[in-house]
Amino acid sequence: MSGIGLTPLTAVVIALLAMAGAAVTRIGRLGHGRAVLIACLRAAVQLGAVALIIVWAVQRPLAVAAFILVMYGVASLTAGCRITRGRAAGWAAVPIAAGTAPILALLTGTGVVPMRGIVLIPITGILLGGCMTATSLAGRRAVDELVIRRGEVEAALALGLSDRNAALEICRPVAAQALVPVLDQTSTVGLVTLPGAFVGMLLGGASPIQAGVVQLVVLVMLLAAEAVAVLVTIELTALGRFPAWR
Repeated sequence: MSGIGLTPLTAVVIALLAMAGAAVTRIGRLGHGRAVLIACLRAAVQLGAVALIIVWAVQRPLAVAAFILVMYGVASLTAGCRITRGRAAGWAAVPIAAGTAPILALLTGTGVVPMRGIVLIPITGILLGGCMTATSLAGRRAVDELVIRRGEVEAALALGLSDRNAALEICRPVAAQALVPVLDQTSTVGLVTLPGAFVGMLLGGASPIQAGVVQLVVLVMLLAAEAVAVLVTIELTALGRFPAWR
């Protein structure tokens, strides 16, 4: 099997790419130069640690469950801090669970995803990651829009709309744009990009047909999960659970 191996040259190239990303953001005054380096360093350390943990955990059901709960907690905290910068961040756990749980239940209940740790952990991680991103984008955009257009919210309230309906009229269109990345990814797969699941299966020795089926399942489950997460996030924002705009 050929692919990307762990060699000194690979490590050098990764370091160069990280420094290049940081340099571009610094030269362009994008404000994330240090964050790029920290993110890359964290990714390297975390992936190394996770690889070792997964090897130990996959044969232990309780360890698999604990690992999934940790992923869920980190995803919720990350999304919540993005939306409210720490205020009422716990509410972000709701849309992430609402998007992940039913899709995962359907996949495992029908047997499409076997109840084995080596499969369950990455599939759950993909769902949680997608819902985390969708929740962060939808929540942040909804909150920002309600802050910017507060006068329009107050005008809608003056016309007799409820707090929820007034907020929805303002924030729903822009927050719904959080679905654009997953929509573009799904509609252009194979034409523009070959996503990770497909490439990983091929590198692992699977046939192109089998890799394509796995990637299709991943893309469709992500689209469904993120749609639910975005919907719940918008509703929570309109109900004032993410209070930055109030």
